Amino acid sequence: MLALGIAVGVVAALVVATFLGTWIIERRHPPAGRFVPVTGGRLHVLEAGAGDDRLPVVLLHGASVNLHDLRLAIGGDLAADHRVIMIDRPGHGWSERPGGKADAAPARQADLVAEALKRLGIARAVVVGHSWSGALATALALRHPQRLAGLVLLAPATHPFPGGLTWYYTAAAVPVLGTLLAYTVAVPLGWLLIPPGLRWSFGPQPRPPHYRVRAALALALRPAQFRANAQDLASLSLHLAAQAPLYPQIRVPTVVVTGDRDRVVSPRVHARATAAAIPNAELIVLPGVGHMPHHAAPERVVAAIRRLAAAERSAAAG
Repeated sequence: MLALGIAVGVVAALVVATFLGTWIIERRHPPAGRFVPVTGGRLHVLEAGAGDDRLPVVLLHGASVNLHDLRLAIGGDLAADHRVIMIDRPGHGWSERPGGKADAAPARQADLVAEALKRLGIARAVVVGHSWSGALATALALRHPQRLAGLVLLAPATHPFPGGLTWYYTAAAVPVLGTLLAYTVAVPLGWLLIPPGLRWSFGPQPRPPHYRVRAALALALRPAQFRANAQDLASLSLHLAAQAPLYPQIRVPTVVVTGDRDRVVSPRVHARATAAAIPNAELIVLPGVGHMPHHAAPERVVAAIRRLAAAERSAAAG
């Protein structure tokens, strides 16, 4: 009985610590943009730049982060001459997850993003997807091709892959156990795991100064987002097994950017295979660069986006 009482006390203390930690995190990192209604909920969207008659650019972030990752790396530069729309994926940052676990599917997220773009009055745009959002961006191109003027994929996850997840994401994706973990150990465990995770993601490049705070990474430790992230990762390979054979149907101009030192998403399995599958896609391989090409070589990424937008604009004018 004593052991049981101690266990219950520890769990209760962790739950209280999680709620207190979540309260602090949300006050340190409040919403930066506005909320756009979609079916069943709303997405958090941050816009920058007025643009002119140039194509808008939509930035879609990867796993374990939020819209601030791409904002810090390339959002400001692009905003100098484009309307830039940065979106927290469903269940991430400050966006809601109206479909719950069903929203882990890239196709479902693509539908919600397309709905948000329609409400924002975005008829066509260049869509940029990093890492997990390689799956989301290609799903958009397949399901809503009329909304895309171009597609830029950064270190994209696009094909089924061997291997599993780290133990805490695998456990967090399990229905009952995942809820228990999210509301007890996600916050304290997350604080310990963020530094080595950043070294792994950014390597061999160093992470930008103060990135952890400027990118509001702590938002990913909140129970709901922790579980959403785990669900996204746990089911991704299965969804991509069904989606990847459809890539030859993508007809929008496409650029795939990858680093040859990416340890997170294999360039051979994903980027090279995607560039080969999408008709006339351009592949840019950055030597010595890891999983964060938009931080390691932002000028190359921005130039590719602008070139794609300019080419599509010229073609439309012609």
